[in-house]
Amino acid sequence: MIHYPHETPPAKGTAREIADGILWIRLSMPLGLDHVNVYALREPNGWTVIDTGLDTKLNRREWAAIIKDDLRGDPILRVVVTHHHPDHVGLAGWFMAQGAELLMTRTAWLTARMLTLDEEPTPSPEAVSFWRGAGMDEALLSKRLDNRPFNFCDTVYPLPLGFTRLEEGAVHRLGGRDWVVHLGQGHAPDHATLWCQDAPLVLAGDQLLPSISPNLGVYPTEPMADPVAEWLESCARFETMAREDHLVLPGHKLPYHGLPARLAQLSDNHHGALARLREHLRSEPRTAVDCFAPLFKRQIDEASYGLAMVEAVAHLNHLYHLGEVAREMDVRGAWVWQLRS
Repeated sequence: MIHYPHETPPAKGTAREIADGILWIRLSMPLGLDHVNVYALREPNGWTVIDTGLDTKLNRREWAAIIKDDLRGDPILRVVVTHHHPDHVGLAGWFMAQGAELLMTRTAWLTARMLTLDEEPTPSPEAVSFWRGAGMDEALLSKRLDNRPFNFCDTVYPLPLGFTRLEEGAVHRLGGRDWVVHLGQGHAPDHATLWCQDAPLVLAGDQLLPSISPNLGVYPTEPMADPVAEWLESCARFETMAREDHLVLPGHKLPYHGLPARLAQLSDNHHGALARLREHLRSEPRTAVDCFAPLFKRQIDEASYGLAMVEAVAHLNHLYHLGEVAREMDVRGAWVWQLRS
């Protein structure tokens, strides 16, 4: 059973002690998911920060207030980034410019640094082909062609050279406790989770969220990827380590107990989506965009269209790699998928 020891979060730009020597901090995000959780671990002469929020003027102001009021003006000595997404790595370089050490997995660091350096004023031909292949609505496609796409550098401070690598099974001393690194897959490559050896605590990033399922997306960089398979494997592996008394400190929503039940939910969510998708593909060929209804069971608006599209492709790719569906390209350049007989 999932239980939330704190029913309300700290106000944005403030901190609350969630465990001895660990502060729970909530930062603003300008999205439907309007916040990200980060954590500060007390050290003898400063703080270790877990994730950073986006590089925005508002988040910098929030951090300045937090450091002054909640961290007593003590320095940020280390920054641990769980994965490369902007709301988690956004201000890592900013803290490094002030003297902090950066800890990330190698894949996450390489991905984040590559993306911050890869600024595109217009969508790449590969991105346009990918969108068309997914069956993107022509009006939306035309609109995107005329607009500057989202670039990592829009919300991620430049990452300088140099980091300390987080590896599977490695133990790091953070905030007076020993934490073992276990890597998850599916939401982001080599997503680091940290499991405390001295207390039932897990720093979970987005790998072990409560109440919402992390996006499992396929992108033009690796259009035949199968993040759903990676996700299901990770859930099964984490189930062998999960305990009822673990206090899970996630990247969004509320800290919680009941990790074994939550892992079962996270896995079952995608098994259920795959079952609905199989039925949807049984009668006639469909594009990825045609599969929104059975996968998400709600209306997809323009704000969530992109995330829905990459997740639809992910589930179709999974069935394709299992040999359960076939695909052909139609005259529009869209892939149409159908269940094999």
